[in-house]
Amino acid sequence: MKNKIVTFGEIMLRLATPDYLRFSQATTLNATFGGGEANVAVSLANYGLETEFVTRLPKNDIARACVMDLRRYGVGVDQIVYGGDRVGIYFLETGAVARASKVVYDRAHSAIAEIEPGMIDWKEVFKDAKWFHWTGITPAISEGAAKVCLEAIKVANEMGVTVSCDLNYRKNLWKYGKTASEVMPELVAGCDIVLGNEEDAEKVFGIKPQGFDVTKTAGEVNSAEFESVCTQLMAKFPRIKKVIITLRGSINANHNTWGGVLYSNGSLKISRRYDITHIVDRVGGGDSFMGGLIYGLNTYTEDDQKALDFAVAASCLKHTIYGDYNQVTVDEVEKLMSGDGSGRVSR
Repeated sequence: MKNKIVTFGEIMLRLATPDYLRFSQATTLNATFGGGEANVAVSLANYGLETEFVTRLPKNDIARACVMDLRRYGVGVDQIVYGGDRVGIYFLETGAVARASKVVYDRAHSAIAEIEPGMIDWKEVFKDAKWFHWTGITPAISEGAAKVCLEAIKVANEMGVTVSCDLNYRKNLWKYGKTASEVMPELVAGCDIVLGNEEDAEKVFGIKPQGFDVTKTAGEVNSAEFESVCTQLMAKFPRIKKVIITLRGSINANHNTWGGVLYSNGSLKISRRYDITHIVDRVGGGDSFMGGLIYGLNTYTEDDQKALDFAVAASCLKHTIYGDYNQVTVDEVEKLMSGDGSGRVSR
């Protein structure tokens, strides 16, 4: 039986300033690992699902530490290919109140940036897989990474593997001469499930809700405005069966509202809205949503509302956890779904 969920992308060394310090103040940096698709795999492994993370890494001690980290969370690493010279790095300065967080990338010429078609045997990777997940970050890394991503999607389609995508537009990554608008349509055309936030569909495809301005939400986001985004995406890409939009209302760097909508079969499902007043770490929030969504769609197969509610609750909890990974259990997510957000000590 095919049960494995495969994710493909770049995992990086994350170097973050401690205690809300600015880069110019910090004398130490906290080292962890993270990256969109790896974060999703960790979430799913925590929920007890079989996962496989595919990437390209060099043969050095940093890459070895990275693989050991993934293994520690139960993520499959047997299909990682090796080559190249370096692991990508990202530096994080965590913002507070009115000061936004900042990310500085150092990932040029990373091992996966120099990947080429044919380096991964996708038929072997997908032989036990039921689901394949990628994000818009991967084709932004390099032309080679974009081609390999397309290679994977085509094989997944041929083998009947469900394909999901988080649009994840990162303007600072598209530097190799092609734009997201040029590259992403062919990739998204092979997807069954598509996730985005309030900006992704606009930045990549020019699709946006009428009158919406992300800078003026003040914590309030009208969920119904996004039904038009979902229907426009489905009209543009007929293969898509479900479109999900995450809805973040930003009051300040430490206080956000959080929810989502799911559109399928002509019906819009709307989640409850969480008020997250003391954010510990919002990096990986969208990935934790995607991990929760994939779990929900595979577990509550006839209940899109419950799948959406699981994703939103899982991601709400991620905002309380330091690092890229969402280290929560199904029981913890379902407890929050049931309305228990008291945070009382469990004895």
